[in-house]
Parts: sequence; C-alpha cells; structure tokens
Amino acid sequence: MTIFAIGLAMMVVIAGGIIVVYQLAGKPSCTGQATLRVAATPEMVPALRLAGDSISGRGEAVNGACAVIEVSAADPADIAAVLAAKESATLTGVGLPAGNIAIPDVWVPDSSTWLARLAGVSPNLSFPEAPSLARSPVVVAMPEPVAAKVGWPTAKLTWQALLTKMTTDTTMKIGTVEPSRDAAGLAGLLALGAAMTASPDGQAAATGALRSLAAGRSTLRQDLLARFPRSADPAAVASGLSAAALTEQAVVAYNAAKPPIKLAALYLEPAPLAMDYPYAVMPGIDAGRAGIASRLLQAARTESFQRQLGADGMRGPDGRPAQGFALPASAPEPAVTPAPTATERAAAAAAVQKTLATWHAVTLPARMLAIIDVSGSMLERVPTAGNLTRGQVTAEAARRGLGLFDDSWAVGLWVFSTNMVGPVDHQELLPIQPLSVQRTQMLATLGAIQPKPKGDTGLYDTILAAYQAVQKDWDPGRVNSIVLMTDGDNDDDNGVSLTQLQDKLKTLADPKRPIQLIILGIGASVNAEPLTSITKITGGGVFVAKDPANIGEIFLKAISLRSGQAS
Repeated sequence: MTIFAIGLAMMVVIAGGIIVVYQLAGKPSCTGQATLRVAATPEMVPALRLAGDSISGRGEAVNGACAVIEVSAADPADIAAVLAAKESATLTGVGLPAGNIAIPDVWVPDSSTWLARLAGVSPNLSFPEAPSLARSPVVVAMPEPVAAKVGWPTAKLTWQALLTKMTTDTTMKIGTVEPSRDAAGLAGLLALGAAMTASPDGQAAATGALRSLAAGRSTLRQDLLARFPRSADPAAVASGLSAAALTEQAVVAYNAAKPPIKLAALYLEPAPLAMDYPYAVMPGIDAGRAGIASRLLQAARTESFQRQLGADGMRGPDGRPAQGFALPASAPEPAVTPAPTATERAAAAAAVQKTLATWHAVTLPARMLAIIDVSGSMLERVPTAGNLTRGQVTAEAARRGLGLFDDSWAVGLWVFSTNMVGPVDHQELLPIQPLSVQRTQMLATLGAIQPKPKGDTGLYDTILAAYQAVQKDWDPGRVNSIVLMTDGDNDDDNGVSLTQLQDKLKTLADPKRPIQLIILGIGASVNAEPLTSITKITGGGVFVAKDPANIGEIFLKAISLRSGQAS
C-alpha cells in the first residue's frame, strides 16, 4: 500500500471517528417521542412556536421521552364549542363544533372569559390553574379623523360618553364582532352594559344601543376590520365604520400594515376586561404530556418569548409592555395588574351570562305576537300623558317599540276584550309575518285600534289561545314570544279560570320549544300576582306601569329581557 493510500485510509478512519463522536454527542438523551398538541388564538402562535421549537429543536427530554411540540392556530370559539360538546353542553351563541376540530392538550385562548363560560355549563370543564401568558387591553378603535373629532389623543373618554354617541349621533357607525364568539367584542359589550345601567335614560337607551350595535356586528374580526375606511376621502370616512371594540394588539397589527387611514386606540374609562391569554392544560392528559406542558410554560417565561410578544404587539402577563413594544398614542401609563382571583372570575362569569342573555334576547331574530287590550277601560284618560286614552298611550308605545325591530323580526298583532268575533275574545288583525313585508301596515293598524266601549277583559282565554297559536308554528331559529298589554284582570265569566289556565299551560309548555310570555300591566289597579303565577309556568315576566304614561319605557324593558330574566 502506498503512503498516499495509507494516509487516505487513516483520514477516513479519523473522519469516521469524528462522525461517530459527533453523533454520540448530539444524540438526544431520550427514547421514543411524546407529542404535545397546543391550540392557540392566532396572535399567540408565533411566540408559542418559538418557545416550542426551543424545546423540540434541541431534542429535549421530558420524563425520558423526546418532546415534540406542535402549535396550531385556532379560533377560541371553535375549541370552546368542541369542549362543551364533549360534555353534551352548548355555549350561548357559539353553536355546534365543526367535525374536524380535535381537543388539544393545551389551549391558549385570548381570554379567561372562555374558561369561565365553560365552567358555567359543566363542572368537568373547570381550569383552576390557568396562568396568563400575555396581556392586551380592549380599546375602542376609531379611524384617526373620527377619533380627532372626539378629542383624541388628549381627551379622556368614558363608556357613558360612547353610549350617548350611539344613541344620539346618527353619523356614528358602531361595529362589533359577535360578542358570543369574540372575547374583545364581549369585553366591550360588558363595559357598555355597565354604562347602560348607569344611564339616566334607563332601559330605553340600553335597548336602542344594543339594537344599534347589533346592526353593525360582524361574524369574523377580519370582516369587521375590512369595514373601516380605506381612503382619506371625507365621503369614504363618513360611510365607513366609525368605532369598534378591539384589542390593542389588533389595532397595532392593523396599523403595521400601513393602511390609508390608521386606527386610533381609545382607552375608555372604566377599563374593560383585558385579554389575558390563559394557559389551560386539559384535565386528564398523561404524565408525559403534562410534563412537556409544564416545560413549555417555563419557556413562555423567558426573555426571548417576551421579545416575541413585543414584536407581535402584546404586553407581558402583568400588563406592562413587552420588550420592543411601543405603546399607542394616548395609552395610559402601564400599571402592574394582578391576575383575577377565583371570586372575581366567578363574578365575571355571572356578568357574562347575564349580558349575553340580554344581548341575544334583543338581537336574535324574533317571532313575536303582540296583543293589546281593547276592553272598555282602555278608554280611560291619562292626565300625565296629555289626557290621551290608555288605548292611545299603549298603541303609541307599541309603535315606538316597533322602531327597534329590524326587518328580520316576524311580528303579528291581536286585540282582545270579550266576544270580539262571536264568542271568541280575541281578534287577529295581522298574522305573524316578517316586518319586511308588513311594517307599514303594522304601523297603520296600530294607529287605528279603537277600544270596545262595553267590552270586558277576556284575559285568560286570550293567553291560552295566543300560547297555542305561537306554539303551533314555533320557529327554532328565533326567540318565540308573546307580549300582551292589559289594564285589568280577567273578568270573563264564560272563559277558563286561572286554575284551568295554569293546568292547560303546564300541559302545553315544552322546555325544548320555549315561548316567553311578557305581560305589561297598565295602571295601578293591575293585580300582578295571578299574572306572575302564569309566567312562572311559561317563562317571561310581568311588568306593571302604575302610571300608564310610562308604558313606553316598560315596553322597552320587557323587550330587552325576553331571555326570561325578567324582574
């Protein structure tokens, strides 16, 4: 063998030794593979993938297995729907899950309100330990020219002021992402709801504001963002979306794309619930994946993770800006905000449930039968209402209420007294049909209603007939309800008694096909006790306007509480 050949062979042996040494040195000290599947709200995916890759890429061993972390983007509403369906439960407004969505090992939604809502429908969906990974305040996003008109960036604005704008300024176009499926939209609705409670205009302003907000809602956040003006032309600004509750992160990301008109982030007071991005480990996962989940949480506390949050427009979990994140103009001085306590989370869950119930009662497509008392007592004058008759005041309240309903509502109209059509105590003036085809006729018919001078009050027969009529054509896609307005007690000796009515309604009532019965009493002489006993069977409530002049406000309150949470 030549010296060259010997040298070459030695080099091969040496090189082979180097390869072997390298492979041995770089080989992970683990056997097998354990995969952790993480589903996260889209804005959290880059930071979580960075943290996951720092573990998977090094072949890091966790409990002896090679850890592999897969992070995928998921709409929080979709994961919430899957989790609820697993427990044979549903979340209000979320709907059924898509067939191809699997339950992850770790879930990072944008808000703890998702966890609170799930815990509210099943004790098996409780996540007592779900630390926050990041924070993003909820702001009101406005095109900068619109924001400048309300004093941005120097003025301090409130939710009460926004509520006033919504109910008085016809040029303001307020939007939201459906609050049932979007945590930022829900946070904005909660803040607006608190302002409604304190509003001097009472329930009328609240219901009007909800209807206005519903008219501007979008199913997806991207659809909402596309409605902001795309041109500085005044006409485009005037026709585009004026304001919407979004996360600070969404505004930062929108402006980073350099749109023709940037969005201003308005930090309204009091501050709504911030997005807190909880880290929820699914109950019951095995020890191996639980160990990887714990290791990933540690990686989410590192400086590199915080830098990625800053790059993506988010704050750290304590509410302070992450490294590299510049606060938007007008942002208040950051303050460290502690994570909510268990008591605070429970209170928030109750507020969420009540707010969403009211939201859906007012905004869901509705099927309603309106019934007006035309007995002789409705001719009595109301001094506090310009000496109009009770009948005129009631019809006017119904006319105004009709203005709150959009064309998707299906509404019918009856009147009742005694012997209206032969021995029958009620008369159908208009069948239940969409207002898109009979709004004008409905308004004209309401204006022409005349009380029957010698008519008595066939109340119980009418309630029974109305319940049967609405139940016959019950619509699963709508809130089915009856709104009956009367100034007296039943005084029809030829009709069913209270006990007979109660027994018949108990037989008819079907929890799977609910019908809300709302009874509006007009005048101080109305006895609410028997009426309340009826609505306890059907669902709904009784509202009494002791001064008939206030029937309009009572009507609006009743409509807004068709969820059955009457008071």
